[in-house]
Amino acid sequence: MTDLPQLLSDRLARAFAEVAGEPTDPAVRRSDRADYQADGALRLAKQLRRPPREVAAEVLERADLGDLVANAEIAGPGFLNLTVADSALAGLVEAMAADQARLGVGLTPDPERVLVDYSGPNVAKEMHVGHLRSTIIGDALVRLLDYLGNDVVRQNHIGDWGTNFGMLIEHMIDLGTDETNAELSLGDLGAFYQDARKAFDANEDFATRSRRRVVALQGGDPETLALWRQLVELSAHYFDTVYERLEVLLRPEDTAGESSYNDQLNPVIEELLEVGLARESEGALCVFPEGFTGRDGGPLPLILRKSDGGFGYDTTDLAALRHRVRDLKARRLVYITDLGQRLHFEMVFEVGREAGWLGAEAQAEFQGFGIVLGADRKRLRTRAGDSIKLIDLIDEAVRRAAAVVAEKAPHLSQQEQNDVARMVGIGALKYADLSNDRVKDYVFDWDRMLSFDGNTAPYLQYAHARIQSVFRRGEVDPAALRGTKLVLADPAEHALALRLAEFEGLLYKAAEGVELHRITGYLFDLAQAFTAFYERCPVLRAENPETRTSRLVLCDVTARVLATGLSLLGIAAPSRM
Repeated sequence: MTDLPQLLSDRLARAFAEVAGEPTDPAVRRSDRADYQADGALRLAKQLRRPPREVAAEVLERADLGDLVANAEIAGPGFLNLTVADSALAGLVEAMAADQARLGVGLTPDPERVLVDYSGPNVAKEMHVGHLRSTIIGDALVRLLDYLGNDVVRQNHIGDWGTNFGMLIEHMIDLGTDETNAELSLGDLGAFYQDARKAFDANEDFATRSRRRVVALQGGDPETLALWRQLVELSAHYFDTVYERLEVLLRPEDTAGESSYNDQLNPVIEELLEVGLARESEGALCVFPEGFTGRDGGPLPLILRKSDGGFGYDTTDLAALRHRVRDLKARRLVYITDLGQRLHFEMVFEVGREAGWLGAEAQAEFQGFGIVLGADRKRLRTRAGDSIKLIDLIDEAVRRAAAVVAEKAPHLSQQEQNDVARMVGIGALKYADLSNDRVKDYVFDWDRMLSFDGNTAPYLQYAHARIQSVFRRGEVDPAALRGTKLVLADPAEHALALRLAEFEGLLYKAAEGVELHRITGYLFDLAQAFTAFYERCPVLRAENPETRTSRLVLCDVTARVLATGLSLLGIAAPSRM
């Protein structure tokens, strides 16, 4: 284990347990007064009705910290201030350096099958900025969970069924197959959908035909199904183009649209009837999950079957939940969508618990996110008030990055500039999203996200490239350094090693709470610690060979942690900038 905070916590936990007579959290955290601070004695003192400093002193007396902590002292009302021993820090970083594949990050001792539901665009509709957060957050979480050793199932629950498809198919027929293919192959799904909606609203004959087409589609009419499949396939090709440009992991085989659950809707309803959860209400068949009430104080329903016999999102999402637990064998289900859908999914999950699909063996969690705002602090839109196409946002990010790279790196060839611009543009777009607390809205700001200063992807990418340039200038092969003993003689070396030794624990905390901003914050802190180290401690011109080699090892581990951390966010780390 290279997780320094956890090592400290484990050592202290034994002493706290002896004092308390039961397991007690030492509450270890970073501190400005020392390397770390343990606050557990204050809470334990209340429980034991003893003075906090007295409790802290007993814990310190019982704790085995000798080889890990150079100095431990009681401060304030009963805090334990801990300064980590340089020798212990050096050993942890040496272990990270020696582990070429994983930097000392252990695989989870309890791997599980985790299903992540994310992105979820609609067929025949443009992917827009509203899909940005779900896609980026989901992709980063999938990468992180997989890296930690879990069996990850990606699920893209696209909207490919419903009453709108009647008008879309009729619009296809009116346009003709060739023109439809030409229009949708260009990715102009927004115009296609809007034209179909205009025809539906303005032309009663078209509206009538559309309604009949819905009946034919739901009835399995072969001709209608063939047209529907064509529409789905054209949209899927467009989605894949966007995912490829955004460099996310979603593939066609990860798609499970609403239509894939059609044959499971009636069985779900039958099961809910059998267990007594479903009942008639105002002509519809509903289920009323425990604990949810409407504005009038009455129970809030999920509608299983409408009064006209049709099905909606409620039934489809219940069928998807049951399928994911029973057939896909998922044990942790993570739904990543906007916060506005919290109530719906919490109701779906409650029904899943009452039906016995969820419980000790399988748990579902809603991990919602805020919206992307413009400079006016309103939902980000075009000047005309339309949603911004996601593909346009990606292209604009790369275009703006190209201008920045051309200015800052004229020494690179044109091809190198193009490659770096793509890495910087895509990285900036992702990092700007992930560096914000997931549940909060954030303001979209091109200048800030593409800046080479501050908590941005370009800043971290440049830090990585800067380290690689050290190796090139010194004609050093980083792989040849592994196995070297570290000597941490300068406070800046100590501070950098301290941050490196937090990498493993940080990843597990981020995965547990789907708090990807923890990773971005950590990487930024690490890059700042490296900058302070590099400015204070000569590397290639160190005072002796042993110090030079030791500092080169610190450079190597820092570069690898930066590259790995960025990779887990779906961001590339250029070696030259």
